[in-house]
Amino acid sequence: MVDYLIVGQGIAGTLMGYLLQKAGKRIHVLDNDSPRSSSKHAAGIINPVTGRRYVKSWRIEDLLPFAHTMYSEIEREFDIQVFHQMPLIRTLYDQKDRNNWMLRITDPAYEKYMSGEADLGTYADRLHPDFSYGQTLHTARLDIPAFIAHFRQHWQKRGEYTITQLDMEALEIRDDIVKWEGIEAEKVIFCEGSWGKQNPYFNYLPFRGAKGEIMEVAIPGANFDRIIKRKLFIVPLQNGNYWIGTTNTNWFDHEEPTAEGLAELEEKLKAFLKLDFEIIAHHSAIRPTVKHRRPFLGHHPEQNRLVIFNGLGTKGASLGPFWAAHLVSHLLEGTSLDSEVDIRQYPYPSAV
Repeated sequence: MVDYLIVGQGIAGTLMGYLLQKAGKRIHVLDNDSPRSSSKHAAGIINPVTGRRYVKSWRIEDLLPFAHTMYSEIEREFDIQVFHQMPLIRTLYDQKDRNNWMLRITDPAYEKYMSGEADLGTYADRLHPDFSYGQTLHTARLDIPAFIAHFRQHWQKRGEYTITQLDMEALEIRDDIVKWEGIEAEKVIFCEGSWGKQNPYFNYLPFRGAKGEIMEVAIPGANFDRIIKRKLFIVPLQNGNYWIGTTNTNWFDHEEPTAEGLAELEEKLKAFLKLDFEIIAHHSAIRPTVKHRRPFLGHHPEQNRLVIFNGLGTKGASLGPFWAAHLVSHLLEGTSLDSEVDIRQYPYPSAV
């Protein structure tokens, strides 16, 4: 008997499992171990200012300190290193971009997240020159694959983890309990990422899904210690290689990496980088994007023992800690869910 059966061990399921166990609850985690899981290939970038208009990420004042605190606590508790704070340098393509950037810096709401024009220093010899550069502050990278792998091993050792594709027909929902393959749970929390749109209980929610392709490359002589952005990201990895990404499309007919996606990444990197590089790996993944770019949290309208935590999209590393804690508080203490993420805002078909 467990308190919560968690379906899906991406960043959402991992954070839910960690927080529930920290609160003294018994869990069991199910994961299909798909090679196309976005969490297995995500860069885990935490970036408070995004887009060509240089706009603060939604709720960043809440999200950023929460993420820093939680990831640092996890590192200390488990003696691991997965959270890496590093500056982000981004291209300003023309005078208009530079003017907009400098104007943002004068806004008190932005000044702590942005600095003036960035000096590339020794990087200038390794990159094709652009008009100018800006530097974003309080940026970081969560090593999501290592983060997930640590908890997977932790739960496997404790007998709290099963690799399987959940057959929904095998899920027995009773008034007092939920059963699956001999495991009894008080509730099931679905953290399925892009597979959520196939869940018969929650597929009425406005899921979308976007396919992205990335490369891992070796760049001899680069020695970059900052994230660099120019139409794509160059992200330093702990093994000395670099994460390069990403392509993005909402229209795709299969989940496999493509020659076209690889060519696009190579072309963009060559236009940016003076140095030669070697492609180590090429991956694709489906991100759990949603219509309003807000996570899905809450109980099923008719099955109160079924819960969802999904829709973190490309900002999972920054969104995850705050909203996981928000949902755990709702589950354990009965606090109200924020109206922007509560799935009750979406009409349920039987009630239409």
